[in-house]
Amino acid sequence: MSSDTTAPMAARPAASPPLRLAGMSWSHFVNDGAANFLPGVLPAILIGLHLPVALAGTLMAALLVGQGLQPFVGLVGDRIGGRALSLVGLVGSSLGAGLVGWVASPAALIAVLVLIGVSNAMFHPQALAGVRRLAQTRQGLAMSVFLVGGEIGRGVWPVLAGLCVVWGGLHWLALLALPGFASVFLLARCAPALPRCSLDAAPIAWRRHIGALSRLVVFCALRAFVIFAAVTLLPLMWSANGGSLTAGASLITVLLVVGVIGNLSGGWLADRLGSRVLLIGTMLVSALCTAALAFAGGLWLWGLTAMLGIALFATLPLTILIAQDVLPENRSFGSGLALGLANALGAVAVIGLGPLIEAAGASAGFLLAAGAALAAAVLAVWVPRRARAR
Repeated sequence: MSSDTTAPMAARPAASPPLRLAGMSWSHFVNDGAANFLPGVLPAILIGLHLPVALAGTLMAALLVGQGLQPFVGLVGDRIGGRALSLVGLVGSSLGAGLVGWVASPAALIAVLVLIGVSNAMFHPQALAGVRRLAQTRQGLAMSVFLVGGEIGRGVWPVLAGLCVVWGGLHWLALLALPGFASVFLLARCAPALPRCSLDAAPIAWRRHIGALSRLVVFCALRAFVIFAAVTLLPLMWSANGGSLTAGASLITVLLVVGVIGNLSGGWLADRLGSRVLLIGTMLVSALCTAALAFAGGLWLWGLTAMLGIALFATLPLTILIAQDVLPENRSFGSGLALGLANALGAVAVIGLGPLIEAAGASAGFLLAAGAALAAAVLAVWVPRRARAR
């Protein structure tokens, strides 16, 4: 009798797919929040460590370049299956977040930022493949819900970090590690255990896929550069004009949290307009908004920031699904290319913002980002299409 009662319990899932997806979205919220609050406190860190503003781009690159490991993590994740890499990534991102306010030298700060970036790279590929596995159908909606958690985290945590610094100093940033540590068990319960990739599976047909993948990765890298440039420039510009730390961080919140509208509507629009129309149209809007930010002030600054967030993040779920479609047997790897490698390339480009800001001001940085968005709109003509939903 005991075997009859325990077997069904062992086979029963931890929760329904929507609840598990909600748990994964929350884990994405705390992971990406812990891994991306730096722009909100960057002015305070530069002052605290007596660093010139020209190093702002270098610090952002140190935080983000580790995401270039995502394709490798995706290959490992496809090979070993399970969900362990995502769990380790969440722990590492949270640990790094807690250490940021305790470093006493630029070298130590860069080391901690690299730890955060590498851990963030470990979290995403298995998590993204797991979301698709949970969804089965309505994958665009499920991917949007998961990504919304990360975008809200990236938007809210800079403000939380700013409040910690204002209330208690940089050491109080250690509080931001606690939600991630507390969420590891939740992620372990909600994330599906992915199957291992068969050892005798056919190798990736690089000759067939390299052209499509290259165009997609370059498009995503240009978009990433525009995002990273905006989150770097907005607080610095606000602080240079005499604004408060928390208000400058709030601009990041507007960019990323209002961008959730784009995340949620992007898949719906792609199904009705076509993926190519969406990619081209949103990047043209992004180019116009970014160029206008170079000259905006007052309420216009906040409105343009919100519009930019909607336009940029409308394409994020779509490009991840396109990458997974191109490599259906290596979806973690495909996700790593479209998100991780592209983000790393965009992060490397951000290094050039520091000297440009110091020489010509934040306006020049916004104009450079607008040129990148325009180049992405042109490239979108050759990005692989995704079939519309029937």
